[in-house]
Amino acid sequence: MPPTSPPVDPPGDDTLDLRVDDLVALLAAGEPPRSPDGRPGDGDLLDSVADWGPTTTPFGTFQLVPVRLERDLPLLTRWMNDPAVAAFWELAGPETVTAGHLRAQLDGDGRSVPCLGVLDDVPVSYFEIYRADLDPLARHYPARPHDTGIHLLVGGVTDRGRGIGTALLHAVAELVLDHRPRCARVVAEPDIRNTPSVSAFLSAGFRYAAEVDLPDKRAALMIRDRTLRHAL
Repeated sequence: MPPTSPPVDPPGDDTLDLRVDDLVALLAAGEPPRSPDGRPGDGDLLDSVADWGPTTTPFGTFQLVPVRLERDLPLLTRWMNDPAVAAFWELAGPETVTAGHLRAQLDGDGRSVPCLGVLDDVPVSYFEIYRADLDPLARHYPARPHDTGIHLLVGGVTDRGRGIGTALLHAVAELVLDHRPRCARVVAEPDIRNTPSVSAFLSAGFRYAAEVDLPDKRAALMIRDRTLRHAL
């Protein structure tokens, strides 16, 4: 379970104010117009993740490498069938199950990019970088324009419990903030029961903002604020 007394942002009755503030921020940021079906314009896409380049971590040189189905499907299927992963990702099964999950992003409109997390040229993790403000998650918290979300799993059993997850979360949050200047916050929503994940986010500089009820889980809303990035 999460810390017994995490700092929680009270929901309050400021929904309207938040919406007005978001609209002002959206206009100030030059948010591109959307089509009638709500699809984002080119300025919203995350297709530049491949160009973010490597960064240094305490465990070696890390880089996000966008998934290629023909290359990465067997590895990701194996990871999804690990019991510790399957308990929260719920994607255990044959390759077709993992492939369906990946294709939904790869064939989408650029709101979510599935990536291998590569450490010293070895894939050790799987990330999904996504536009949280354009995701169904935004219905469950006061989203702000350009909020960017992170999903993570650490693939190898021997890579868990050694601080690698924390180091990679910190590295990816920094990459997002470095390369997405209009993003003021990196967010995540791990399952509240996934204590190691919640702990890793906290250690990586995220704050525990609230508990939110999502359609498939009760989640811990974790937020990494740009304004606090140099305070760590």
